Amino acid sequence: MAKGIMYIDGQRIPFDGEPNVLSVIRKAGIEMPTFCYYSDLSVYGACRMCVVEDERGKIETSCSMQPRDGLSIKTNTARLLKHRRMILELMLASHNCSCTTCEKSGDCHLQSLATQFGIHRVRFGDSREEKELDMTSPAIIRDPSKCILCGDCVRVCSENIGMHIIDFAHRGYNMRVMPAFDRSLDQTHCISCGQCSAVCPTGAITVKNQIGDAWRAIHDPAKRVVVQIAPAVRVAVGEAFGMAPGQNALDQLVSALKLMGVDEVYDTTFGADFTTIEEGTEFLQRLEKGGPFPMFTSCCPAWVKYLENENPKYLKHISTCKSPMQMFASILKDRYQEKDAEDGRKTYHIAIMPCTAKKMEAARAEFVQEDGTPAVDLVLTTKEIIKMIQESGIQLTKLEYESPDLPFGLGSGAGTIYGTTGGVAEAVVRFCLPDKSKNVLRELKYSPLRGNRAIRVAVIKVGDRDVHMAIVHGLANAQKLLREIEAGNAYFDLVEVMTCQGGCVGGAGQPHSMQQDKEDRAEGLYSLDRSAPFKRAERNPVVGVFLKDYTQEQHHKLLHVDYVKE
Repeated sequence: MAKGIMYIDGQRIPFDGEPNVLSVIRKAGIEMPTFCYYSDLSVYGACRMCVVEDERGKIETSCSMQPRDGLSIKTNTARLLKHRRMILELMLASHNCSCTTCEKSGDCHLQSLATQFGIHRVRFGDSREEKELDMTSPAIIRDPSKCILCGDCVRVCSENIGMHIIDFAHRGYNMRVMPAFDRSLDQTHCISCGQCSAVCPTGAITVKNQIGDAWRAIHDPAKRVVVQIAPAVRVAVGEAFGMAPGQNALDQLVSALKLMGVDEVYDTTFGADFTTIEEGTEFLQRLEKGGPFPMFTSCCPAWVKYLENENPKYLKHISTCKSPMQMFASILKDRYQEKDAEDGRKTYHIAIMPCTAKKMEAARAEFVQEDGTPAVDLVLTTKEIIKMIQESGIQLTKLEYESPDLPFGLGSGAGTIYGTTGGVAEAVVRFCLPDKSKNVLRELKYSPLRGNRAIRVAVIKVGDRDVHMAIVHGLANAQKLLREIEAGNAYFDLVEVMTCQGGCVGGAGQPHSMQQDKEDRAEGLYSLDRSAPFKRAERNPVVGVFLKDYTQEQHHKLLHVDYVKE
């Protein structure tokens, strides 16, 4: 790793292993403007906003420039300022500037930089191409008229997700970002992970907004609005209100939802405890029967969709357990049938999730009930519920704490850590291990089940058998692991896959985050696990009562699903 001293605007700045000059500049306390630079992705260097000038007057992009001992640069000369303003003007000239009604208004990087650099008028004519919105995806919306060709979406789809759904097409002035042959998203193998929307600096790709549907349901006196809140949401929602990443805001969020008119608020960890017990039981049965292995976790809908589209031979390897969201919804709707009949109101179920793919999962035919309605009527992302709180004028940090309602508001520590990479696997291991002592939990804490490496391998002894496990986050990494398994280079009994980097805490429905934010959110979940009254799903007394009440037919209908198509 390179070490040395650089001089930035006259400041003497040491560097030690920084990947580029841009990182050293930020270390010096100077926030350089960028569009195409995203530290979790490869360097592209196309937007030219981060240019610097050396002592000889040469202009280079700092994101693609290597730090050198003795290098002296300036970040804010007259030439550089003129250069940046010109770039912004040209971008705005080819951009749909309907800012006040844009989904990204107030959170648009182009908008903020135009304000920062004092761009109050554009001297060039409107050169943008009129294109229709692509609203065919259940999770995201594409507006090509707002694309600035930064390439962030292209790189995240190829490098982190490994799907290559969108890419650059044509050359020069005619260059565009689009799916192959300009298809709509529903004609591609898009898995609705939404990571393209998470990195898009403008309103070119946004999460499908369903806030209006939520308000209509809340204001409808004929509907009982019941909400479930996923684990990862509680450690991220507060960021929009000045709270630190990882700080638990569940009780304030419950209070906010009640103020907004929601009837009942529950915790998805309740559903996660069902999933843990069912998935753990299924895994133990597979160990007895000899397979099929590996058994893949089924909580991530984007992962399930990927296997359906690209590797259907592995569908029989996916756990038959529904995701926690769907288990919770099925149990809720089943229990509330009598309640609906008694008071004449219809239960309308909203799930607040960190994940855009949950919108796709909620609409799947497998989760439509006998009356033709979905188990989950509506999925809102963390960002959508933030907007609803802001619309209501509620100051989240000033609210009194209110716990989720009972009986569906009670969950274990194991259910809470579902929101981070390795959490599902660890919850299942806790269930499967015969030794239920605290020492076992301490050992798991320092096992490869936890951590940030993209692919982690662990061997856990269950009874007399060594169970080989893999934990992988980032779908591109899961694809690498599948290739290793197919080549016979690796064998696993259980594989946990989360499409998004860091797991659900890094979902596309969460507030914009970098790697450190995701790690802080994960630590927030582990902290909640440490303080939980019980750490294992099977210790949840309410879940135990429910499972005893179910007949075998109810058990399968409410808690399991088959993705294999005959």
